[in-house]
Amino acid sequence: MSTLKRGLKDKMVDHFESIKILDNFYQTSSFFPMPIVLVSTCAESGQTNLGPYSLVFPHMIADESKHAMMLITRADSNTAQNIRRTGHCAINFLPDEKKYLENCVLLGYPGDTTEEKMKDNIFTLLPSPRNGVDPNSPYPDIIKEAFQVFECTWDSSFPSKLVEGCENFLLRVEDILLKPKYKEAIIRGMDAKSFPRMPIGYGFRDNIHFWFTQGSKPFALRIPESKGTSVNTVLYAAKRYDPTIEWMPEAAEKIVRVPRLFLKRAIAGIVDEAKKKGLTVITPEFMDKVRDKRRKEKDD
Repeated sequence: MSTLKRGLKDKMVDHFESIKILDNFYQTSSFFPMPIVLVSTCAESGQTNLGPYSLVFPHMIADESKHAMMLITRADSNTAQNIRRTGHCAINFLPDEKKYLENCVLLGYPGDTTEEKMKDNIFTLLPSPRNGVDPNSPYPDIIKEAFQVFECTWDSSFPSKLVEGCENFLLRVEDILLKPKYKEAIIRGMDAKSFPRMPIGYGFRDNIHFWFTQGSKPFALRIPESKGTSVNTVLYAAKRYDPTIEWMPEAAEKIVRVPRLFLKRAIAGIVDEAKKKGLTVITPEFMDKVRDKRRKEKDD
């Protein structure tokens, strides 16, 4: 090995060292922050089963009719068996409280039946708002203490058995339920106090413990003003403000010069005008009428 290559290798070792990649590499061979959720499903007896999971992630995010999560679970788990039988589940996001996480550890012990494990449950179960939508298949209860719930239906057309002993369930997100204060924060604007306290999990380690941590207080970084506002920025902000009102790109283009700080206010005013007129689509012609009306009011 040349002196130059040896020197480069030595420098690399000073900064990083390779580790053997083992099964469950995200926790055995690395540090990977994960969510902590309880997936509720209906057991064959009709009783709601709760299973704690971290391997559940957004999978399809840009198609309005196909928003989906991916859940990875043991093929023989209660959760997997129940999803295969009923096709439905709910993903319950828990606040960062130690007693809830301690109960998750109890509920996650493999081998217990639904009846056995639910004796340890401390959570309050509420009937799903979807009850009655599909009379041929029951919907599981949801957790009252959760700050957010994704109600999902399994898309069985997606291949689930990709690895022996493990299943990947593609779950279509049918509804997102939020506690009122968090829904209001998302729609009307966020600040550091608007975010729920969410636990972060590092998985099972050292054959003795599960490891968790608390998230620190959120902080915001402003988008550089030099990036400006594009048509896509306006369309994205408009859809977040009111998804029932459609904007034509040519209409959005007419307010790209509005500073980001005032963009939401501008969109709100235009949407209010459109709703007064009974419109569901904002066209460039309508934008011109709004502009002319405001100029006239200003002159008067």
